Amino acid sequence: MIQEVAGIKVPDSQLAKDAADILREHGNDLLWNHSNRVFLFGAAIGKKAKQNYDLELLYVSALFHDLGLTKKYSSADLRFEVDGANAARSFLQQYQIPDETTQLVWDTIALHTTPGVAEHKQSEVALLFHGVGLDVMGDGFEKFPDDLREEIIKAFPRNNFKKEIIPTFYEGFKHKPETTFGNMKEDIIEYFRPEYKNKNFCNCILHSPWIE
Repeated sequence: MIQEVAGIKVPDSQLAKDAADILREHGNDLLWNHSNRVFLFGAAIGKKAKQNYDLELLYVSALFHDLGLTKKYSSADLRFEVDGANAARSFLQQYQIPDETTQLVWDTIALHTTPGVAEHKQSEVALLFHGVGLDVMGDGFEKFPDDLREEIIKAFPRNNFKKEIIPTFYEGFKHKPETTFGNMKEDIIEYFRPEYKNKNFCNCILHSPWIE
Protein backbone atom coordinates (compact mmCIF):
# COMPACT_ATOMS: atom_id res chain seq x y z
CA MET A 1 0.00 0.00 0.00
CA ILE A 2 1.08 3.57 -0.66
CA GLN A 3 2.17 5.12 2.63
CA GLU A 4 1.89 8.85 1.90
CA VAL A 5 0.52 11.02 -0.90
CA ALA A 6 0.47 14.83 -1.10
CA GLY A 7 1.56 15.08 2.53
CA ILE A 8 -1.30 12.87 3.70
CA LYS A 9 -0.46 9.63 5.50
CA VAL A 10 -2.60 6.77 4.24
CA PRO A 11 -3.88 4.84 7.29
CA ASP A 12 -2.26 1.41 7.59
CA SER A 13 -3.99 -0.08 10.61
CA GLN A 14 -5.55 -3.52 10.31
CA LEU A 15 -8.96 -1.86 10.16
CA ALA A 16 -7.84 0.32 7.26
CA LYS A 17 -6.20 -2.58 5.41
CA ASP A 18 -9.28 -4.75 5.79
CA ALA A 19 -11.52 -1.96 4.50
CA ALA A 20 -9.22 -1.53 1.50
CA ASP A 21 -9.35 -5.28 0.83
CA ILE A 22 -13.15 -5.16 0.69
CA LEU A 23 -13.16 -2.41 -1.92
CA ARG A 24 -10.46 -4.19 -3.90
CA GLU A 25 -12.45 -7.42 -3.86
CA HIS A 26 -15.89 -6.07 -4.70
CA GLY A 27 -15.14 -2.84 -6.56
CA ASN A 28 -13.05 -2.15 -9.65
CA ASP A 29 -10.13 0.08 -10.59
CA LEU A 30 -12.39 3.06 -11.24
CA LEU A 31 -13.97 2.89 -7.76
CA TRP A 32 -10.62 2.14 -6.13
CA ASN A 33 -8.86 5.14 -7.63
CA HIS A 34 -11.87 7.42 -7.17
CA SER A 35 -12.35 6.47 -3.50
CA ASN A 36 -8.68 7.02 -2.70
CA ARG A 37 -8.64 10.38 -4.48
CA VAL A 38 -11.74 11.39 -2.54
CA PHE A 39 -10.00 10.52 0.72
CA LEU A 40 -6.86 12.42 -0.21
CA PHE A 41 -8.72 15.46 -1.50
CA GLY A 42 -10.88 15.58 1.62
CA ALA A 43 -7.93 15.07 3.97
CA ALA A 44 -5.89 17.75 2.21
CA ILE A 45 -8.77 20.20 2.41
CA GLY A 46 -9.14 19.46 6.10
CA LYS A 47 -5.41 19.84 6.69
CA LYS A 48 -5.29 23.20 4.93
CA ALA A 49 -8.27 24.43 6.93
CA LYS A 50 -6.68 23.08 10.15
CA GLN A 51 -9.82 21.11 10.93
CA ASN A 52 -9.91 18.42 13.56
CA TYR A 53 -10.95 15.11 12.05
CA ASP A 54 -10.19 11.41 12.34
CA LEU A 55 -8.02 10.42 9.37
CA GLU A 56 -8.82 6.72 9.69
CA LEU A 57 -12.57 7.30 9.82
CA LEU A 58 -12.37 9.53 6.77
CA TYR A 59 -10.38 6.83 4.97
CA VAL A 60 -12.85 4.05 5.78
CA SER A 61 -15.76 6.29 4.83
CA ALA A 62 -14.13 7.09 1.49
CA LEU A 63 -13.46 3.43 0.73
CA PHE A 64 -17.08 2.49 1.48
CA HIS A 65 -18.84 5.55 0.07
CA ASP A 66 -19.59 3.99 -3.34
CA LEU A 67 -19.63 0.36 -2.28
CA GLY A 68 -23.42 0.42 -2.59
CA LEU A 69 -22.94 0.54 -6.37
CA THR A 70 -21.42 -2.95 -6.40
CA LYS A 71 -23.36 -6.18 -6.86
CA LYS A 72 -22.26 -7.49 -3.48
CA TYR A 73 -23.68 -4.57 -1.49
CA SER A 74 -26.48 -3.20 -3.67
CA SER A 75 -29.92 -3.76 -2.14
CA ALA A 76 -33.20 -4.04 -3.99
CA ASP A 77 -34.82 -0.93 -2.60
CA LEU A 78 -32.44 1.37 -0.71
CA ARG A 79 -30.46 4.36 -1.93
CA PHE A 80 -26.96 3.27 -2.89
CA GLU A 81 -25.55 5.72 -0.34
CA VAL A 82 -27.47 3.91 2.40
CA ASP A 83 -26.26 0.54 1.12
CA GLY A 84 -22.68 1.73 1.45
CA ALA A 85 -23.36 3.19 4.88
CA ASN A 86 -24.96 -0.06 6.04
CA ALA A 87 -22.00 -2.04 4.74
CA ALA A 88 -19.63 0.20 6.69
CA ARG A 89 -21.72 -0.19 9.83
CA SER A 90 -21.61 -4.00 9.60
CA PHE A 91 -17.88 -3.86 8.94
CA LEU A 92 -17.10 -1.61 11.90
CA GLN A 93 -19.25 -3.63 14.29
CA GLN A 94 -16.85 -6.55 13.78
CA TYR A 95 -14.12 -4.45 15.40
CA GLN A 96 -16.15 -3.38 18.44
CA ILE A 97 -16.07 0.23 17.29
CA PRO A 98 -18.25 2.44 19.55
CA ASP A 99 -21.78 3.04 18.31
CA GLU A 100 -21.26 6.80 18.21
CA THR A 101 -18.24 6.42 15.94
CA THR A 102 -20.02 3.92 13.72
CA GLN A 103 -22.94 6.31 13.38
CA LEU A 104 -20.56 9.08 12.33
CA VAL A 105 -19.19 6.91 9.53
CA TRP A 106 -22.73 5.94 8.55
CA ASP A 107 -23.72 9.62 8.28
CA THR A 108 -20.54 10.47 6.40
CA ILE A 109 -21.32 7.93 3.69
CA ALA A 110 -25.11 8.31 3.59
CA LEU A 111 -24.92 12.09 3.19
CA HIS A 112 -22.12 12.36 0.65
CA THR A 113 -24.55 13.31 -2.15
CA THR A 114 -26.62 15.68 -0.03
CA PRO A 115 -25.52 19.29 -0.61
CA GLY A 116 -26.83 21.89 1.77
CA VAL A 117 -26.61 19.46 4.69
CA ALA A 118 -23.38 17.46 4.61
CA GLU A 119 -21.06 20.48 4.60
CA HIS A 120 -22.61 21.71 7.87
CA LYS A 121 -22.15 18.50 9.85
CA GLN A 122 -19.08 16.99 11.53
CA SER A 123 -15.71 17.41 9.86
CA GLU A 124 -15.59 13.86 8.49
CA VAL A 125 -19.01 14.28 6.85
CA ALA A 126 -18.09 17.64 5.35
CA LEU A 127 -14.64 16.56 4.15
CA LEU A 128 -15.90 13.44 2.38
CA PHE A 129 -18.59 15.57 0.74
CA HIS A 130 -15.99 18.09 -0.44
CA GLY A 131 -13.66 15.35 -1.61
CA VAL A 132 -16.42 13.78 -3.68
CA GLY A 133 -17.46 17.14 -5.06
CA LEU A 134 -13.92 17.95 -6.16
CA ASP A 135 -13.27 14.60 -7.80
CA VAL A 136 -16.63 14.18 -9.53
CA MET A 137 -17.66 17.71 -10.46
CA GLY A 138 -14.52 19.77 -9.94
CA ASP A 139 -15.96 21.73 -7.00
CA GLY A 140 -13.16 23.86 -5.57
CA PHE A 141 -10.77 22.88 -8.38
CA GLU A 142 -9.22 26.34 -8.68
CA LYS A 143 -8.61 26.60 -4.94
CA PHE A 144 -6.88 23.23 -4.61
CA PRO A 145 -3.07 23.41 -5.03
CA ASP A 146 -1.97 22.23 -8.46
CA ASP A 147 1.05 20.30 -7.20
CA LEU A 148 -0.99 18.33 -4.65
CA ARG A 149 -3.71 17.62 -7.18
CA GLU A 150 -1.19 16.27 -9.69
CA GLU A 151 0.49 14.11 -7.06
CA ILE A 152 -2.84 12.59 -6.06
CA ILE A 153 -3.82 11.91 -9.67
CA LYS A 154 -0.42 10.33 -10.36
CA ALA A 155 -0.92 7.93 -7.44
CA PHE A 156 -4.56 7.20 -8.30
CA PRO A 157 -5.14 7.97 -12.02
CA ARG A 158 -8.43 9.23 -13.39
CA ASN A 159 -8.25 7.07 -16.55
CA ASN A 160 -11.22 8.50 -18.48
CA PHE A 161 -13.13 8.99 -15.24
CA LYS A 162 -15.48 11.66 -16.59
CA LYS A 163 -16.87 9.28 -19.21
CA GLU A 164 -16.91 6.13 -17.10
CA ILE A 165 -18.37 7.32 -13.80
CA ILE A 166 -21.82 8.15 -15.20
CA PRO A 167 -22.51 4.62 -16.54
CA THR A 168 -20.97 3.21 -13.35
CA PHE A 169 -23.52 5.13 -11.30
CA TYR A 170 -26.33 3.95 -13.57
CA GLU A 171 -25.34 0.29 -13.36
CA GLY A 172 -25.40 0.58 -9.57
CA PHE A 173 -29.03 1.65 -9.26
CA LYS A 174 -30.77 1.14 -12.61
CA HIS A 175 -32.81 -1.65 -11.00
CA LYS A 176 -34.24 0.79 -8.43
CA PRO A 177 -34.65 4.19 -10.13
CA GLU A 178 -37.27 5.22 -7.58
CA THR A 179 -34.48 5.56 -4.99
CA THR A 180 -33.15 8.58 -6.88
CA PHE A 181 -36.30 10.61 -6.18
CA GLY A 182 -35.37 13.91 -4.56
CA ASN A 183 -31.61 13.64 -5.00
CA MET A 184 -29.05 14.45 -7.68
CA LYS A 185 -28.78 10.86 -8.90
CA GLU A 186 -32.17 11.33 -10.55
CA ASP A 187 -30.20 13.07 -13.31
CA ILE A 188 -28.34 9.81 -14.01
CA ILE A 189 -31.59 7.93 -14.63
CA GLU A 190 -32.86 10.70 -16.90
CA TYR A 191 -29.56 10.66 -18.83
CA PHE A 192 -30.03 7.01 -19.81
CA ARG A 193 -33.83 6.73 -19.67
CA PRO A 194 -35.39 10.10 -20.58
CA GLU A 195 -38.82 8.47 -20.73
CA TYR A 196 -38.69 7.49 -17.03
CA LYS A 197 -40.38 9.88 -14.64
CA ASN A 198 -39.97 9.77 -10.89
CA LYS A 199 -42.63 11.00 -8.52
CA ASN A 200 -43.30 14.72 -8.50
CA PHE A 201 -43.20 16.36 -5.09
CA CYS A 202 -46.06 18.74 -5.87
CA ASN A 203 -48.24 15.85 -7.01
CA CYS A 204 -47.36 13.96 -3.84
CA ILE A 205 -48.80 16.88 -1.86
CA LEU A 206 -51.84 17.56 -4.03
CA HIS A 207 -52.82 13.88 -4.34
CA SER A 208 -52.20 12.88 -0.76
CA PRO A 209 -55.09 11.27 1.18
CA TRP A 210 -55.61 14.48 3.19
CA ILE A 211 -58.88 16.28 2.47
CA GLU A 212 -57.28 19.70 2.77
